Amino acid sequence: MKSRPDAGECAHHSDHAVVQPNKSALLKRLNRIEGQTRGVAKMVEEDRYCVDVLTQISAIQSALDALALQLLESHTKGCVRSAIRSGKGEAAIDELMTVVKRFGR
Repeated sequence: MKSRPDAGECAHHSDHAVVQPNKSALLKRLNRIEGQTRGVAKMVEEDRYCVDVLTQISAIQSALDALALQLLESHTKGCVRSAIRSGKGEAAIDELMTVVKRFGR
């Protein structure tokens, strides 16, 4: 049986399972974003004004960006730090930079 890492640490195994230190907060944010997305669908169904729909879409994008930054910080402070300490820092930094580049588009 694999031991699970402490909150904020990386379990960088083949399944990439990680204990999220703020799991409940992340899930709360995701549920809020899901609700916003359903709200936008309802707005479209109701033929709401385009600018109002676009404003809500912008809010969802901002919420997703904030969530991504929170996860990125957790990953950096947990997984990347752990990899550096164990001598596997180069691969972890390369992986981190690949992820960061996705958000720079």
